[in-house]
Amino acid sequence: MITESDLDLADGRSLHVYDTGEQDGNRLAVFWHHGTPNTGAPPEPLFQAASRLGIRWVSYDRPAYGGSTARPGRDVASAAGDVQSIADALGIARFAVMGHSGGASHALAPGALLPERVVATVGVATLAPSGAQGLDWFAGMAPSIEANLRAAAGGRAALGQHQATSEFDPAMFTDADQAALEGSWSWLAGVAGQAIEGGPDGQVDDDLAYAAPWGFDPAAVAAPVLFLHGGQDRIAPASHGEWLAGRCPSAQLRLYPDDGHISVLDSATSALDWLAEQAGRA
Repeated sequence: MITESDLDLADGRSLHVYDTGEQDGNRLAVFWHHGTPNTGAPPEPLFQAASRLGIRWVSYDRPAYGGSTARPGRDVASAAGDVQSIADALGIARFAVMGHSGGASHALAPGALLPERVVATVGVATLAPSGAQGLDWFAGMAPSIEANLRAAAGGRAALGQHQATSEFDPAMFTDADQAALEGSWSWLAGVAGQAIEGGPDGQVDDDLAYAAPWGFDPAAVAAPVLFLHGGQDRIAPASHGEWLAGRCPSAQLRLYPDDGHISVLDSATSALDWLAEQAGRA
């Protein structure tokens, strides 16, 4: 069962929070960070594996998505403060973090900025920082993704002008991605639809954050990190996962040569086993 609530913050904002468990110090709390554009409901396709491992999902709508208040100008680092506020409110001292796509970039923020509380991190199809030294950031991206992020690098007005005339590009997804979206990960269509119906602000703020300085260095993530990446990813190319794995001092990379941006999620169950193992060592 998912319990939903709204958490009022000291700065006047509120966050819409999801929680699959009661306060129980014997269960591993995993903060899920959603992709762009999605809302923050925890990942239903992983519920069975999480139940087997005793994992408690906690998640939230990022600012301007779903029921969460907008925070214009937010950077990727700001996710750490929001996670800390939720964890404090729920009485969760230590936890793991996991995210997919843009959510995976946001999941690295607590690992870097809340090192005393994060036991491990999983990033699935993770986008690297736009200023990553030695990485050709746009190489391998679908043309529509590159155009969108180049517009975001030009600021809010340029991004708004671009998105006003751009159309959905199915070519960003591989055949394997399409199969996953029609099968095991069809759940994503629902949370994406909810996000889009809520307006463009969340996606705009996300894209601006990806194309700007993150506000932290991934090298500051001290706890173990596991990156899962598809070799055919056209949204966050595999070179991004390789760069991050080389940057984070305690990182592992599992590269799946035939997977794309979505189909790589079919391997996320094994990542939950890894998380549980790391939590047992912490």
